[in-house]
Amino acid sequence: MATKPVIGVLLGDAAGVGPELVAKCAAANFYEEYCRPVIIGDLRVFERALKVIGAEDKVKVQVISDVDEADWSKGLPVLDQKNLDPEKVPFATKTVESGKACLDMLKLGVELWQAGKIGGYVFGPLNKAGMHEAGLTLESEHHYLAQLLGHTEPFGEINVTNGLYTTRTTSHIPISQVSHDLCENDGLRIKRAIRLSYRTLTSAGIENPRIGVAALNPHCGENGDCGREEIDVIKPAIEWAQKEGINAMGPFPSDIVFHKALVKKEFDGVVTMYHDQGQIALKLIGFEGGITVAGGFPIPIVTCGHGTAYDIAGKGTVTTASFENAVKQCSTMAAVSTK
Repeated sequence: MATKPVIGVLLGDAAGVGPELVAKCAAANFYEEYCRPVIIGDLRVFERALKVIGAEDKVKVQVISDVDEADWSKGLPVLDQKNLDPEKVPFATKTVESGKACLDMLKLGVELWQAGKIGGYVFGPLNKAGMHEAGLTLESEHHYLAQLLGHTEPFGEINVTNGLYTTRTTSHIPISQVSHDLCENDGLRIKRAIRLSYRTLTSAGIENPRIGVAALNPHCGENGDCGREEIDVIKPAIEWAQKEGINAMGPFPSDIVFHKALVKKEFDGVVTMYHDQGQIALKLIGFEGGITVAGGFPIPIVTCGHGTAYDIAGKGTVTTASFENAVKQCSTMAAVSTK
């Protein structure tokens, strides 16, 4: 049997549910089936989470200063960062201290991967506002990761639910701006989204993935009577992808593309034209189990599909389905990348 990959498990925002997710999976011996985990963060934050879930005596911890010291037979390795006193980070409270610790965790995860010490990492939910107050000047953690990696190829969030991968052509912009951005530079954004979808699917071990591309307008534009984006930019982008050897199909009306993908199983991934076009469908079919892959990067990075959940942080009631799926996905991608 192949050796399971070493995966970094980042605690995420200490004031949210991230540490509890990590702790619950540890207490349930979940990690060992998929990977060799290394917990990354402040040991005191992890210990607080174990206490919250009533597992402080159930998880044997091995404190390490280097991943090379990890010996899973001696307990769960914790790469203690010693940089975040939980007394200064109460639950459900955004703090600069936790934001800084999150940035440091993400950076360390990249450095450990670059050094060949981990095969990828998962992270607990982050608080973007806290990270911005701590000095992040970029739009999101994905842009931060791109900067750390010196990555100039397409990248972005890939949402995965029930085995279906969705890629957004546009994301956090007003609906009124979507058409402009799609048409800009002869549909460059659509081409990039299709290519990003293809690269992410293949990095997950899916050979010759089938990619369905959604239309923008009702009824696929009705041959131009209800919009021309399908004719002018979406269809040409699909044809470009096909010439590149990508198995892209469409465009399909957005009210049937997910039926074809989820019910008929015709696609491995769907490229959508705007944020809610895909998010509504995915959250309907599996709100609690959805995950987010940092698509396009050479390193497998995955997180759960929900946020810090400050309303339940510190109560021990968070469910782990999404985080478990993130661990499985990252482990699979790490195994594929080492073949």
